[in-house]
Parts: sequence; structure tokens; C-alpha cells
Amino acid sequence: MLPEKTFTTRVGNHDVTFATGKLAEQAGGAVTIRVGDSMLLATATMSKNVREGLDFFPLSVDFEEKLYADGRIPGSFFRREGRPTTDAILTARLTDRPLRPLFPKGMRNEVQIIVTALASDNIHHLDIMTVNAASAALTISDIPWNGPIGAVRVGRINGEFVANPTIQEMEESTLDLRMAASKDAVIMVEAGANEVTEAVMVEALAFGHDAIQPLVAVQEEMRQAVGKEKAEIELAKTDAELAEAVKARIGNRIQDIVATETTRDGRNAAVDALREEIVNSFLAEDETADTKAIREIIADVLKYAIRNRILYEHVRPDGRDYTTIRPLSSEIGLIPRVHGSGLFRRGQTQVLSIATLGMPREAQKLDGLSPEESRRYMHHYNFPPFSTGETWFLRGPKRREIGHGALARTALRPMIPSEEEFPYTIRVVSEVLSSNGSTSQASVCGSTLALMDAGVPIKAPVAGVAMGLVSDGDEFAILTDIQGLEDHLGDMDFKVAGTAKGITALQMDIKIAGLSQELMAQALEQARIGRLEILDSMLATISEPKAELSPFAPRMMTVSIDPDKIGAVIGKGGSMIRNLEETYEVSIDIQEDGTIFVAGVDGEKAEGAIAHIESLTEEAELGKIYTGKVVRITDFGAFIEFMPGTDGLVHISQLSSDHLRRVEDAVQMGDEVMVMVTDISPEGKVRLSRKAVLEGWTLEEAQANDQPKRGGNRGSRDRRSGGRDRRGGGRDRRR
Repeated sequence: MLPEKTFTTRVGNHDVTFATGKLAEQAGGAVTIRVGDSMLLATATMSKNVREGLDFFPLSVDFEEKLYADGRIPGSFFRREGRPTTDAILTARLTDRPLRPLFPKGMRNEVQIIVTALASDNIHHLDIMTVNAASAALTISDIPWNGPIGAVRVGRINGEFVANPTIQEMEESTLDLRMAASKDAVIMVEAGANEVTEAVMVEALAFGHDAIQPLVAVQEEMRQAVGKEKAEIELAKTDAELAEAVKARIGNRIQDIVATETTRDGRNAAVDALREEIVNSFLAEDETADTKAIREIIADVLKYAIRNRILYEHVRPDGRDYTTIRPLSSEIGLIPRVHGSGLFRRGQTQVLSIATLGMPREAQKLDGLSPEESRRYMHHYNFPPFSTGETWFLRGPKRREIGHGALARTALRPMIPSEEEFPYTIRVVSEVLSSNGSTSQASVCGSTLALMDAGVPIKAPVAGVAMGLVSDGDEFAILTDIQGLEDHLGDMDFKVAGTAKGITALQMDIKIAGLSQELMAQALEQARIGRLEILDSMLATISEPKAELSPFAPRMMTVSIDPDKIGAVIGKGGSMIRNLEETYEVSIDIQEDGTIFVAGVDGEKAEGAIAHIESLTEEAELGKIYTGKVVRITDFGAFIEFMPGTDGLVHISQLSSDHLRRVEDAVQMGDEVMVMVTDISPEGKVRLSRKAVLEGWTLEEAQANDQPKRGGNRGSRDRRSGGRDRRGGGRDRRR
């Protein structure tokens, strides 16, 4: 067995231990990371050869959730893990984003990073461990990479920042900030928050960057001790001579196009025409000319022209200055029958969000390593090909779509009312109808509109805006409301969502080595101003949630019962609950704590179902008069079912004002009679009196008139049933 070497550092209140040398020896780099009893294995491997014709860097990052890590067997038919869960995909994306910018430009060798969950103690978060493990595996591997990086989660509990809080501690936190950074600069940020201010967020980023330093240092130590020599690889480079020839033929024509064509369609048409002209001119001279390389050079010239105009002429591709937001518009209630709808438009970006309200049992059940077992509020994001004027096969949501839906959910989740306030499961679907920049933040805006249109009493409206950065090292420009071209050609995509009071979600991806805290603070402040402008536009359409739900939305009512009475509502084999749902045209959802949710489009029928449930679970009340039905006759009295599923004994002496020789002289099976509850034993046995009703007695009078006989009668009943108790198991004892 190979020797294992371990390296330990401390972040917050927890030791972080990296180990290498024992497992996965044939991977390019293999590391285990352990915090508490949570352990992951990360491997990083690079292909030796480059696929011919590859014009991009083929990096793949996967997080493998294994339920054995939590001592569970998968619940699927095959009893093995299937496709990645949403949380696994989001963890893989979180890991990919800070790693990707640090690979050498022009790298074409395939790199595969796989992180496998070996053990989960349900105390320490696995997502941050995944980023650190992947960075360590790359750092000691033979793969060229400009790391290491560290990752940390920052919580804010009782006004104090905490590095890598536990899952339990995070329940008390108003901030969930996940960030990755090198020794010198922040690289990636992903945050959810409960309306924290920009100033607090900047402080949290500074705190997190300091907390990351031990992780960077220990990985540097690992590289010195066990790191492999980095492989020599061939990087894709532009032919300098060809580049000069192409640029000479272009001249200043691209600069002219950028200066005069401020619409996307007009600019694209002009650049396309120029591109074809240049390519054809080279083909006319040499049929073997590298047309792919020529197109890439033209794209580089266009990128330089746009970036240079932004930086030094302070004009963006569509003619805006740095802070102007594109034209805004919004509508609500434009789709019939759905529970709520909102259409939000910013420039050429258009998103339609639809809100649907459902029963608590319709919450999403989660079967992964996440501590979250179910999800009451869901947000799904769809990006069809027509939204960009393209065509491709529809194969279900891609990782990007899952990530954008999760970001919008993070932004709105703090504003969703609790189940006690609004006992509905909520699903919002955002359909991107047209895309030209920041559809995820348009989804936040459209979803806020849809929720308010549906009558969901959100705590405050939420809006989002995407920021961009263009920098050449000397000059920089922070752009509000970036469009698609600025996202593609810029150095940063910085998305901020929140209310008028503060931030609820933040996500940053960068293409350069890092971002200083000063630039981060400026971007956050600029985003705050933009967000408020967008909120004002939305509130002009709908200023607060509608007071009434859609007529097509279920009316939800709740009732709480003794958990021991749940069986009475369900009935034998579910017969009672099925009968209730069919009779009152409702859906019924019963919780283990005795809370029952009743939903129906017809409010009156839902109220009827509630009343019926209350009657099924009502407790007998001393002195109360009930109308019941005779369900059993014995020689010593009659049993009356005076509440659904509950009966009591009327002794023969209490059946009539007259003396009776036989019970049948007063009542027959199925007769309806009025009775008073005169006694309830500690075991729950109920004694009734019909005579008390006939005579008009009070409870005290009924008990006094029955008192002498009750003891004797009970004794007599026991004597009569004694034989049956011995032979048949005591039927009377069960009653």
C-alpha cells in the first residue's frame, strides 16, 4: 500500500484535513478532504492528446452523490444512484466556476474533475469541501493550472460573521455566502441573504477572503511536498502572420461598424457581411486557407474594438453610458386560468413567469445528501432555442438552466411567507421568450410579478440586475444591465438581486484572475441604484400582492386535531378520506403533527369538509346533548354512536322516564335519540343518559340521579361479560 501524507489547517472552528497518496493512484491528482466525519475524494485527470479540430477548452466537473455516504440505500427501482440531483449539479457548477478561469489560455487537452462523496455527517456542508478538494487535486497534479484557490462559506449569526458554520448553525444565519479566492483576489461569489446591506456584504467578502488564506497556504505546502511536475502541453495560438494579414484587410471597418451600428441585428449583419468578404478574399488566393482561424481573428478584432470603445470613449455597443438601464416594461394577469402570471421585459430580454399554488403534499421530495428533505417553494427556468433565434434539440434542462432557476429561487426565497401564514406549495416557472442578457435576473423580476398577481403575500418585491466589467489593467468600466455581447466580451458577470432594503442573492463569475474589494464595493453600489430603478418600474404595474387568489386557485384551510385521531379521518383503508374528498370536491393533506390541510376551488365545500373533519375528531363534552344512533343493544343497555366513530353506553335505567324490562321497549337498532354525556372515564369510556334529556336535567342532576346505579351497574356488566372476557378476549374491555 502506498504511503499516505496528510496536511491539516483550520478554518473557523473546524480542522480541514487533506490526504493524498493512498487512493486513486493513477489519477493525475487525487486528494481526500475531511471535516468532522464528512469526507470527499477528488480526482483531476488530463488527456494526453488533443482531439483534432477542438476550438475550446473541454473541462468537465462532476460531483457524485453516493447515498452510502449517509448510510442510505437509494429509493429507485434499481437501488442505485441515477442521474445527478439538482443539488449535485449546483455543487458541480459551484466548483467549475472558480477553477475554469485559472487554466492557461489556449489549453485544449481534456480535463476531468470528479468529486465523490464518501461520508456525510450531516453537520458540515459538502459543497465548499468540494471546491477545496478539487483545487487541491489540481494543485498537486501534473495539469497546468494557475491555482491554488480556497473556498469558504460565510454566515452571519447574531450580527457576527462565522467562517464555515455548520448546517445547524446556518439555520440561524441571515447570510449564506459561498466564495472562492486566490491568495490575492476574489474569483467567485454565490450568496443568498435576508436583505443584507451592500456594506455588510462587502465586509463579509473581506472576512471570507481572510478566512480562505489558510486553505491556500496548506495547498501550497502540499504542492511543495507531493506535487507532480506540470506537464508540457501545446497551447492553441493564433498565427501571427495570418493575424497581421487579416487585420490589414479589415482596416478600420470594424471600428466604423461598432461606432455606427447600435442595434444587435444591424451590427451582426454588418459584421457577418465583412467576415464573409474577408474569408472569401483569402479563399480566392488560396483554397486551403484556414477559414476557421480567419474567423477567430476577426472575432478578436471585434472584441478589441468594442472593449476599447467602452474603456476610452465611454460608450457601450448600443450607445448607452455605463449606468443606463435599457427600456423596462411589465404586465400581470395576461394568461387565463393560471394562478398568477407576470411578463417582464428589459431591452430585448423578455421573460414570462407563471405561478402555481398547490397542496403541501405537492412539495418536492429530495433524495440526496442535502440536509433539506423537501422543498415547498420551487422555481424552474427554461431557455428554449427560439429565445435566441436558434434551433437545437430539446433534451430537458441543462446545467445552466438548473443554475439560473436556483439563483432566482435563492433571490425570492427569503420573501416567501411561511407555511403557517400561507399554507401552499408554490411553483414558479420562468419561460425565457427572448434573450439578450441577464435572463436570470429578468426571471427574478417576472416571478415577483407572478407571485403578487397570484396573491402570494410576499414580504417585499424583489428585482435583479446584471453588472459587467471591462478592464485592460489600467482602465476599468463597471456596466449596469449588461446585454449578451457585453457578457460575452467582458471580464465579469455580476448578478445582484434584492428588495429596496437589501440584497437577497448575489452571483459573480469572472474571466480574469480576480477582483479587488474596491471594485466589488463599487459594483454593488451601482447595482443597488439600478435595482431600485427596476423596482420602481415593476411597482408601477402592481404595488402589492393581490388581496384575493385567482378563482382557479385552491382555497386552503387548515384544522389541527389530536394526532391520535388521525386514523378517524383516514378511515379503514383510506375510505373516510376518499369519501371526504369526493363528497366535498377537495384535496386533503394530513401531517404527522395533526395539522390537516383542506384545499378546494369552492370555498364553501372546503368549509364543509373542515366541519366534517372536526366532527370526526371532536372530543366528547360533559353535559353536552348530542343526537346519536343506536348501534348495539345488550341486555343492560344500548350503545349510541353520538359522534362519528365514538359511542357510549346508555344504561337501561337511563333510557326512559319509565321503568323498562327490556331495552327494546325504548329503542331499536338504528333509532336516532338525543342523549347527554354524563361521565367520561380516564380510559375514555363514555356514559350517556337519555332520561336526562327527557327530564330536562342539568349535568349535576343527571349525575346525582344516576350515581347510585352506576357502580352497581358497572359491576353487574362486568359479571355478565366475565365469561365472554375469558372465552373471547374481552370485547367489552376494548370498548
